[in-house]
Amino acid sequence: MFIDSHCHLSFPELKDQLPEILAAMQVAQVEQAVCICTTMEEFPSVHALALAHPQLFASVGVHPDNEDVREPSEDELVELAALERVVAIGETGLDYYRLNGRTIEDMEWQRERFRTHIRAARRANKPLVIHTRSSAADTLRVLVEEGCHGHDGQAGGVFHCFTETLDVARAAVEMGFYISFSGIISFKNAADLREVARALPLEKLLIETDSPYLAPVPYRGKLNRPDYVPHVAAALAAAKSVSVEEVAVQTSANSRRLFGLA
Repeated sequence: MFIDSHCHLSFPELKDQLPEILAAMQVAQVEQAVCICTTMEEFPSVHALALAHPQLFASVGVHPDNEDVREPSEDELVELAALERVVAIGETGLDYYRLNGRTIEDMEWQRERFRTHIRAARRANKPLVIHTRSSAADTLRVLVEEGCHGHDGQAGGVFHCFTETLDVARAAVEMGFYISFSGIISFKNAADLREVARALPLEKLLIETDSPYLAPVPYRGKLNRPDYVPHVAAALAAAKSVSVEEVAVQTSANSRRLFGLA
């Protein structure tokens, strides 16, 4: 019934709980989950999860925040994206939230990494999983510069854990991207985000946990897990004044279409 479009089951907080988590997913009717890669060093463990469990899938990529990690080449990303059960490239993107004394100009290494992922995704015909924080204008600019106009049959992708404005969301949708909401949409202080969700067509939305982070109400502040994604669906349903069942059916169809899930 539900699909968690973005989780991190290879992270230390969750990997030792995997049997319990998979059982809880079944009870909660969370049929599938996409396990997101954040470093090349992590990819083998993420891919192993997808190979070992039919309800799990993998991505390949390097998170923009990660420094002092191995940089993938475009060719390597294309090669790994072709492996069985790898359904996306990312998460990738830009993050200027913690500059640590640097300027935005100093973050050119992030922008170059992002371009490498975009080019690989286009070659591999796999969707991008995009992370953007305090960097929406540059994220959109780089996508446009790399030819992501939404009109050439490209795979597109998703702006995950969305917290930006409606204008950013509409620009992303125009370029062929989905918008994914996490547990943040259930937070008391997220009224503006719920307004964004209300204004967007359900056909362009996904739901996720981003676990082990950002647990939705009523678990806020606790360790997050994929079996909590129905609570994200409930918050999205309330924001859009539709049923949870409608959100579940449509967002699951959207996830399957985007990632090509069996």
